[in-house]
Amino acid sequence: MSVLLVADHDEFSKHDPGPGHPERIQRLAAVEAGVRKARVDDAIVLLPSRVATRDELQLVHDTALIDRVAELCENGGGAIDMDTVASVGSWDAALHAAGAGLAAVDALEQGDGLAAFLGLRPPGHHATGRTPMGFCLVNHVAVAAAALAERGARVLVLDYDAHHGNGTQDIFWSDPRVLYISLHQWPLYPGTGRIDDTGAGAGAGTTCNVPLPAGTTGDVYLRAFDEVIEPMVERFAPDWVLVSAGYDAHRDDPLTGLALSAGDYGILAARAVALAPKGRTIVFLEGGYDLDALRESVSATLPALLGEPVSSSQPPTSGGPGSEVIEAAREVHQLA
Repeated sequence: MSVLLVADHDEFSKHDPGPGHPERIQRLAAVEAGVRKARVDDAIVLLPSRVATRDELQLVHDTALIDRVAELCENGGGAIDMDTVASVGSWDAALHAAGAGLAAVDALEQGDGLAAFLGLRPPGHHATGRTPMGFCLVNHVAVAAAALAERGARVLVLDYDAHHGNGTQDIFWSDPRVLYISLHQWPLYPGTGRIDDTGAGAGAGTTCNVPLPAGTTGDVYLRAFDEVIEPMVERFAPDWVLVSAGYDAHRDDPLTGLALSAGDYGILAARAVALAPKGRTIVFLEGGYDLDALRESVSATLPALLGEPVSSSQPPTSGGPGSEVIEAAREVHQLA
């Protein structure tokens, strides 16, 4: 029987950015409800909880970032910037979130599952090597990708959060071992992710940005898979696929203007799994701030990770703008 590894969410509730913050603890309940609604209980195995070590964090983060956030939390928490707030339990939550990605890598390497879904918080993909930002303290997907790269693996980080993962791009900008592909709304926070940002040095050509206009629908995402993502993946030949799964591209999300449905998210998950060797896909929760949309999108994602048919009460979407961006991305990356 196929096994889906799922992170235990208890530790992630320790992060509390305060009343009115979009990245609220209730997101965990929405994720849990989505897991239940997916009706894949017989396939789910909980990952053992662990924390990332300082050495593991230092694969992608400066010691100054680690010390700054740890000390802030130890002293009761506080604001890092106007969007990013830490509480007394936030550092423990972040260590467990980064540790979940590493635990998933180890478990999948041992053949313990077909894929892993990590419904963790706080999110991570905005945290750069030097700066926590955008609700993010530690870049969990980057920690896992760097750990795999250190073992000799080639890693695809596929990011379909509505906000560009500037932190992940920054960390792997010059690293040829990691292919970073982002589909995101443009313009939108954090203002990065230009189509002509493609990496530098040894990593030239291993960053691919697909900046999409507000109103983009699922058919454009699928065209991006067909004409940009799959050709780049064929060229790069990754050993692992790590997905920064932001569910804030959903049409009901309060912070963004994209127009996906839960059904689209199921299809995206299925397409992501198809990019990876068997048993080498890990999905990391990033954004997603409408609780109903988050629940429905998670519910559509999980069966897809197990190779089951995608099913959702929200059908896939089509008819939105963005096709010209796909054509431009093909030209930038010289894809036939």
